[in-house]
Amino acid sequence: QVQLVESGGGLVQPGGSLSLSCVASGRALNNAPMAWFRQAPGQEREFVAAVRMTTNKYYADSVKGRFTISRDNAKNTVYLQMNDLKPEDTAVYYCAADTPPQSILSQLRFSTSYDYWGQGTQVTVSS
Repeated sequence: QVQLVESGGGLVQPGGSLSLSCVASGRALNNAPMAWFRQAPGQEREFVAAVRMTTNKYYADSVKGRFTISRDNAKNTVYLQMNDLKPEDTAVYYCAADTPPQSILSQLRFSTSYDYWGQGTQVTVSS
């Protein structure tokens, strides 16, 4: 069983930055695909970013150039650096893991590709 715990959310002004972390326990995830999704009130959960291995990274068009996903396998942790935040980035952000890995890169934007989810961390962008 894998447990994922997100942290780093909070309130930030438009144009500001936040860094989210997701620590995994129960299994070494090594290079299993990991992703961030988000869900705003009244909306469906949407893909934000994914990483497979350490160099294969995939982003939603809405965050490309502003968000960066990375991982530290020694710490069993995946990160999401969010810059130039906008009010429309406000949502609960969820970490997800595809382990054992079964998905190819083109499938990583779909929530059904992931077996484990964290509880989420709230990100609010407002002045």
